Amino acid sequence: MIKADTKKICIVVSSLGVGGAERSSAILSEILFDLNFDVHIVSVQDKVDYPYKGKLFNLGELKTEHNSKISRLKRLKIFKRYLKAQNFDYVIDNRTRIGLLKELIISKWVYKPNKTIYCVRSYYTDNYINPNRFLSRLLYNSAYKIVSVSHAISKKLRHNFKFKNLEVIHNPVAIDNKESKIENSSHDHYILFFGRLNDEIKNISLLLEAYSKSKLPKCAIKLKILGSGDDKQLLKDKSKTLGVENEVEFLDFKANPYTYVEAAFFTVLTSRYEGFPRAIVESLALGVPVVSVDCKSGPNEIIINEQNGLLVENHNVDTLSIAMNRMLEDEDLYLHCKSNAKDSIAKFSKTTIGLQWKAILK
Repeated sequence: MIKADTKKICIVVSSLGVGGAERSSAILSEILFDLNFDVHIVSVQDKVDYPYKGKLFNLGELKTEHNSKISRLKRLKIFKRYLKAQNFDYVIDNRTRIGLLKELIISKWVYKPNKTIYCVRSYYTDNYINPNRFLSRLLYNSAYKIVSVSHAISKKLRHNFKFKNLEVIHNPVAIDNKESKIENSSHDHYILFFGRLNDEIKNISLLLEAYSKSKLPKCAIKLKILGSGDDKQLLKDKSKTLGVENEVEFLDFKANPYTYVEAAFFTVLTSRYEGFPRAIVESLALGVPVVSVDCKSGPNEIIINEQNGLLVENHNVDTLSIAMNRMLEDEDLYLHCKSNAKDSIAKFSKTTIGLQWKAILK
């Protein structure tokens, strides 16, 4: 039963499937629900992989096969009627926001600006905020809050757009490794990448090159790549070109990858840019050290070099390869990072992040 004074929150998401931003949105629904908010989720796409809490309005189910302009406009009208009927206290928009006309309609016609919170989940802010300063301020300057998932993103937004309504709330740690224990029956010794197989962003080619140059393949330490995406075949071909196709194993996307993470020697992140990468905090939460490039943004707000992992120069194959070798050869360093892993991300707990959300929603 909902209390009379409970605030109603609507979380708008692109989907509840596949990506880290989508996973973070699902976790946010759990956090706010457990804090006794009346949580509703609107999903633009008909894709639900992750567990969530609250009431789901799957707008994606209304898409027609051809997805015409008329059908999109109809869905916008349905969405507006839904928001009006529910009379939400706040709308938290987690979508990527591209297309000036569409976003102008949503921000000025569908939403109430003083009750809207826009989230920015990537350092590539063009996917969330129109790069034109005048237009971006027209769209978002009157919003209640703009929440970024890292200090680096917030700094960029403040510098580029002079926004005054900025807040930083990191992605929370939320691990459920109780399920699917039987799935990972392998006894391989391996390092792990897990995430979307988009080489333009994740730069998994850099990982393959560094791995092939490291001592790990000769020491029977495999590289497992877990995820889905359009670049899987490209990456398989690259591993073959590098001569490590027998040491690299590609695994399909799993909504719950944690048994694979927990059994890894260490995990690796090689992205060109990020937001606040879940792969790092989830690895550390399971006691697994991380080797990561120092990309914009996120890794240097999570990893303390040589304390819970290794943070290396980005786009440098040799530096990354050397870091992998250090984890293999320097047992004291590895064990030190491993022992510090879980405690190092305590500040990103669901409880702590929940209190930050509660503060701006109440």
